[in-house]
Amino acid sequence: MPGILRTLAVSALMALAALPGQALELVMVEQVGCSYCARWNEEIGPIYPKTPEGAQAPLRRVDLRGDQIDALRLKRRVNFTPTFILIDADGQEISRLEGYPGEDFFWGLIERMLQDNTAYRPPAATGG
Repeated sequence: MPGILRTLAVSALMALAALPGQALELVMVEQVGCSYCARWNEEIGPIYPKTPEGAQAPLRRVDLRGDQIDALRLKRRVNFTPTFILIDADGQEISRLEGYPGEDFFWGLIERMLQDNTAYRPPAATGG
């Protein structure tokens, strides 16, 4: 019996290893003078780390013209700021949201991005 359990455990680990890397962060590509970045910073920035989405994909800021952007393995060049890029453990782009559509749309788009590309499931709404 222990041989069967070991085989099952090894099989399970191999299956997990075959899954794509879990999203570790949401990278916000921004630049000085970006009015939409400033608006995001005012409306979302202070609360994002306190949300379930922020817990699943912590925010990291990267300047569009800085060196940090070169370390990311992006599918294509970033042309607009802000651009929000979901990055896996290997630094590989999983998904992106270009621009800031306003607070009302941002949360739904980020939630969908996380649901479609990670194991994230939003907390159940509490009725009242």
